[in-house]
Amino acid sequence: MVQKYAKSIGLQRVSVPESGQKISTRREQQSPQRRQQKSRSQDTVKNQASFERSHQSASVDHSLHPDSPQAFVPARAASTKNKKPAIRPVDLPPRPYTDYQAANYRQPSAKIKAPERVKSKPSRQSPKGRSTHQMRSRVHPVQPQKRQKPTLILCLLRLLILGVGIGGIAGTLLSVLDPTSRIGAENSIAVQETQQKEATVEVKPPALKLSQEIMPLKTAVQQLAAKNAKLFPGMFFVDLDSGGYIDLNSNLTFSAASMIKVPVLVAFFQDVDAGKIRLDEKLTMTKELIGGGSGDMQYKPVGTKFTALETANRMIVISDNTATNMLIARMGGESALNQRFQSWGLAVTQIRNLLPDLSGTNTTSPRDLGQLMALVNEGHLMSLRSRDRLLEIMRRTKTRTLLPRGLGSGAIIAHKTGDIGSMVGDVGLIDMPSGKRYIGVAMVKRPHNDNRAQELIRQTSRAVYQQFNQPTVPQIMPTTPFVTTNPPTPQGR
Repeated sequence: MVQKYAKSIGLQRVSVPESGQKISTRREQQSPQRRQQKSRSQDTVKNQASFERSHQSASVDHSLHPDSPQAFVPARAASTKNKKPAIRPVDLPPRPYTDYQAANYRQPSAKIKAPERVKSKPSRQSPKGRSTHQMRSRVHPVQPQKRQKPTLILCLLRLLILGVGIGGIAGTLLSVLDPTSRIGAENSIAVQETQQKEATVEVKPPALKLSQEIMPLKTAVQQLAAKNAKLFPGMFFVDLDSGGYIDLNSNLTFSAASMIKVPVLVAFFQDVDAGKIRLDEKLTMTKELIGGGSGDMQYKPVGTKFTALETANRMIVISDNTATNMLIARMGGESALNQRFQSWGLAVTQIRNLLPDLSGTNTTSPRDLGQLMALVNEGHLMSLRSRDRLLEIMRRTKTRTLLPRGLGSGAIIAHKTGDIGSMVGDVGLIDMPSGKRYIGVAMVKRPHNDNRAQELIRQTSRAVYQQFNQPTVPQIMPTTPFVTTNPPTPQGR
């Protein structure tokens, strides 16, 4: 109806050129897929053109009279411009969005929901309200990876690992359940515990063997001490052959003075045997180790070096206090040596200060020193070679005013003296010409530098030597008389 009305009023029909009309010859040469795509685009253009014409026709004002001049204005205007009608812009509704607008898709593809683990990026909004993510992004289906079939080598390797694991588990179970293995393990644990106990228990050397105290000799010594009431003696003499002894206050504690150097010398040769000290190694004299009193090493320059054997010789032969301090420091200090003295069975022998110990804080007893000399004689604390070297050093002691004064001619003594204001003493191992050997220890507490203490030691040494030097009465064994018998003579020839 609208078209008839437009024709009656002189309006011309404007047809929209179709793109397909000019390239009809080319369509035949194209593939069927391309022709199908172009036919779709042509249908879309035709629909849009028909929509625009219908909208334009509907916009004509029907109130005008057909005979009025205004009704023919569009026709005249169209004729003036090469017969092209004036088309007003029309707002078209937005084209619906489809996933198959791309030319590469024949049919719309179904939307696939992405897995939850795939997170899409936040979409950006386009000026027209559509998101670029909705316009451009396409969700492609996630294709699962194909699992490769295991090869023969891989299967064999897996079987091998499985077999090793099963074998290990089975072996462990068998070893746990086997009674013989448990018994062996228990025995090994018991042996280890026993060895640990034996290692922790200190093996003390055997004590000095004593037989019977010689009472006449003890009475004689007591009478000598009674003449000097201000003196307090401690005496201990032992005959190593018979075990006879005298004991006078031997368990009491006395100041050791330089007699403490005897256990230091024993510890020194123990370390030599253990390889901890070499006899030819150099020891450096430092300022804090210099000790006054006896000895001449104190007058050497600080930093002077001495061999270990030379230092030990000076400690005993000339009673050098500096040499003693150097050996104490070399063997670990006072506390380390005190522990060793305790392991030897020495009850009260301790080093509390370096020498010279004029106040008498370092202590010992006649019984401790006698026990130590007996261990040296038996070779329990060191090798026989070290024992012989130790005794040889002690035989060269310069001070011979105490025990040596009471010995007879031909006697040999290896000893060490000690002398401070409050105490004087001497300890030694004496060899008699008869071949008898005995231990002698004499210590006397005295008023400050009282010389009667030295005389008491000399008198006691003489009395003991005379007692031990007496010949023993030989036991005469009874014998029967020797009887001879003459053979009978023949009575006739």
